[in-house]
Amino acid sequence: MNTLKAGDKAPQFSLPNQDDKMVSLTDFLGKKVLVYFYPKAMTPGCTIQAQGLRDAKAQLDDNNVVVLGVSPDAVKRLPKFIEKENLNFTLLSDEDHSVADAFGVWGLKKFMGKEYDGIHRISFLIDESGVVSHVIDKFKTKNHHEVVLETLKG
Repeated sequence: MNTLKAGDKAPQFSLPNQDDKMVSLTDFLGKKVLVYFYPKAMTPGCTIQAQGLRDAKAQLDDNNVVVLGVSPDAVKRLPKFIEKENLNFTLLSDEDHSVADAFGVWGLKKFMGKEYDGIHRISFLIDESGVVSHVIDKFKTKNHHEVVLETLKG
């Protein structure tokens, strides 16, 4: 895994959202974008992480931050997650994990003695010009939103 670092230009991408409409990173030039990668919709850790971002939306809006959640889930799974958890941000489907590869978050994982390839839970704060300003990889799912907000304060 060769994860992007602060100062790297963010890879340009277009992925289908929960409404099966294409969303591109370039749609948000002039805004900060939090691209957060999570393994699977409607699982306990991913749900807690998403709820935190949902509840922090006002503070994220105050900082001119758009949230994009990216997972290898199929598009049809995403509206269920949004509806069930009342999410107020965009989820993107990266089924072939090409965007996860481009950001360097797809790789070997270990869980309960098994090894497999999957998404590593890492977030990227991208500045208004499309450059990675911060890589957020040290957090617990329950305080992810707090770490993001602290990072925005500088």
